[in-house]
Amino acid sequence: MPRPIQACIHTDALAHNLQRARRAAAGAKVWAVVKANAYGHGLARVFSALRSADGFALLDLAEAETLRALGWGGPILLLEGTFGVDDLARCERLNLWHTVHDAAQINWLASRSKPRAHRVFAKLNTGMNRLGFSPEQYRAAWQRLSQLPAVADIGHMTHFAAADVDGGDDDARELFLRTVDGLPGEHSTCNSAALLRHGGDAARLGDWVRPGIMLYGSSPTAPQPDARDWELRPTMSLCTRIIGVQQVAAGAAVGYGETFRAPRPMRVGVAAVGYADGYPRHAPSGTPIVVDGVRTRTLGRVSMDMLMVDLDPVRAAGRAADVGSPVLCWGRDHGAEMPIDDVAAAAGTLGYELMCALAPRVPVHVA
Repeated sequence: MPRPIQACIHTDALAHNLQRARRAAAGAKVWAVVKANAYGHGLARVFSALRSADGFALLDLAEAETLRALGWGGPILLLEGTFGVDDLARCERLNLWHTVHDAAQINWLASRSKPRAHRVFAKLNTGMNRLGFSPEQYRAAWQRLSQLPAVADIGHMTHFAAADVDGGDDDARELFLRTVDGLPGEHSTCNSAALLRHGGDAARLGDWVRPGIMLYGSSPTAPQPDARDWELRPTMSLCTRIIGVQQVAAGAAVGYGETFRAPRPMRVGVAAVGYADGYPRHAPSGTPIVVDGVRTRTLGRVSMDMLMVDLDPVRAAGRAADVGSPVLCWGRDHGAEMPIDDVAAAAGTLGYELMCALAPRVPVHVA
């Protein structure tokens, strides 16, 4: 039989989370962000559940080609824009919208002769200092774009650096509104955190919102408010089974480096999952995990193909805790739930990274 590990993509949860975004959007149009292969879920796997969005936002042309091949005829936005002048011909062929955040991209557009072929969002840097024109450069960049024959429409975009903090996007939003004041074009500012925090406030949400991580059931404000507080459902589950059991004496070490020593005699399970499957190697001993429906903890270091778990709480709950017992690393399975953000917090990272790190060798089931 095959190794007992599997990921499951829950399309019902994806559809629910998109509708949750719609409720918060208060009539604004919704870009479903599907970059990074839909946050590790697989673009083709999530498409049917998210196709009621107004548009899809992603990074590269290959993903845009995939969406068109799947039958999507609506708007597709390249969030980082084009990476070279040759990309513009493919944007024209695929009818893509794209972000303009640098003078080089304006120069490339100036070289195109096909009239009114490009719909773009000019990007303003409101404090992230990642991509975008500075407030001092922005209106001149917009003016150049507006004079290009190849440009049909110019929207305005920014990305908030601190929307996950109460009031963290207030100054950035005011800077955005001052900078674009009087310029025609649609506005797109809100990521998942801003959308949830300002949900229902049409004046703050603009014309387009860009939910990403919330579509996949992880909280952009983790650990609090968490996904359940925001009424989000987990969309990816990683499940395996116990493949071995050790009865460990008090004082005995468990795992590489002998970083964990049993404080008492313990029953230790070996689960068929490791960092080669995408489980974070840096997850410390004590990271939460579910065995036989009972929340317990990992023990010692994560190995390439295995990790060890404490079976004593599982036995104490009256469960078998033996070879073949089901293990839920994150997500949901048969009534049990392990929030991906809880695992990520223990490992000192974010749910985003765990989703994106799912390894190709893990079989994926779509439900």
